[in-house]
Amino acid sequence: ALKAKGVTLLNRSSSFNPSHNDNIINNITDIKEMSSTPRRFASRMDNLGTETAYAVSSEAAALKAKGVKIYPFHIGDLNFPTPQHIIDAAKKAMDDGKTGYCPAAGLPELREVIATEISNTRGVLYSSDNVSVQPGGKTTIGKFLMCVMEEGAEVLYPSPGYPIYESQINFLGGKAVPYQYVETANGYGLDLPALRSSITENTKVLIYNNYQNPTGTAATESEMQEIARIAVEHDLWVLADEAYYDLVYDGVPQSIVSLPGMQERSMILFTFSKSFCMTGWRLAASIGPKDMITLINKLNTNYEACTTHFVQCAGIAALTPQGKAHIKPMMDELRLRRDALISGLRQIPGFHPHVPQAAFYVFVNVTEAMKMLGLTDLERFRHLILQTGVSFCTREHFGARLDCEEEYYIRFAFSGITVDQINEAMGILKKFVVARTQERVEFQESKHVTDVVPRSEKVEA
Repeated sequence: ALKAKGVTLLNRSSSFNPSHNDNIINNITDIKEMSSTPRRFASRMDNLGTETAYAVSSEAAALKAKGVKIYPFHIGDLNFPTPQHIIDAAKKAMDDGKTGYCPAAGLPELREVIATEISNTRGVLYSSDNVSVQPGGKTTIGKFLMCVMEEGAEVLYPSPGYPIYESQINFLGGKAVPYQYVETANGYGLDLPALRSSITENTKVLIYNNYQNPTGTAATESEMQEIARIAVEHDLWVLADEAYYDLVYDGVPQSIVSLPGMQERSMILFTFSKSFCMTGWRLAASIGPKDMITLINKLNTNYEACTTHFVQCAGIAALTPQGKAHIKPMMDELRLRRDALISGLRQIPGFHPHVPQAAFYVFVNVTEAMKMLGLTDLERFRHLILQTGVSFCTREHFGARLDCEEEYYIRFAFSGITVDQINEAMGILKKFVVARTQERVEFQESKHVTDVVPRSEKVEA
């Protein structure tokens, strides 16, 4: 940099010329001033959000490094191993040299088995031309929006919900319009009248996540029909996020694409992450109308060229009878964890959970508990309890609280923790909440006694 500015550089054998001294010092000063000036980045990055649940993971990891035992309810990762035959298929593919480029749309064999799987489980017909393989489920969200959303268009998305929806809408220049889940006697349901009232002539897209994160809600048939009716009436594109489609505890899952008028306007987000314990493999697919898939494939070429070849071979192995057979025993274990967690939470004063119908999350109303502890800030509540090692996310990790919300909620994920650990954590959490509540009551009582004692008695005391 000095040489570029015309400074003569001296080597060890050169004699030092004092006349160069001022020039050297001035140029060094210029460089320091340039290096202290902040670099300017594109303003669009200000619109990109993130998953703050990962920040909770970092906090928990820091506590663990200090010797605190952590009970990890904060993130939806699975502590079940990927089935061995899937791992073996990937190893074989690597040994066979399948480590280079492959088609941007995905391996034809994988696209075919995905089309067959979706056709059989959703009750509609898809071919491989309707499938584009993706390196993880998140990419479907952004690519779908790039295909159907003009800048300034309004996109309806669930709140609380997966935070990447809002992040991608804002990043790509759309207007994010949240619709709400409300608490009912038996769990959570969509506020459909409010959703309808939020639609304008500029509303173009609806994001729908049945078998929902973070509430664990499964839509009723009438609720899903109403969502479909709204989409058809207002000619909306629909992203059907079905990441948890296989993880339903009772009954048969249903996809919104099976309802009249929905297949031609919907993109399914399909992922291997949850059903096959492949969160780190990054394998998923976009499934939708052929003309949209053509555009998605074009984006694939521009962004990642292709999804990793040998990982796709593992996906083919997953969608076999052997691969799908592992889901039931996993769900049996998740049911045990769910029931243990619900039982434990119901014993903690001020905690009011609902039994999730799908996925592996319990969304808990803690309004009463926060009042008992004298708190009105969810992050303070979370940090207070994190002292015990019990780590969880709050409602605010799934979108900002809406103006109409009056209650406070937290989310417990039970995908990465055993039944014994759940029982231990619930005992610790109950003991902590009871003790802190009692301390606060005693403090308030002592303060009240001090306040009412005459001044002369206070001095004497």
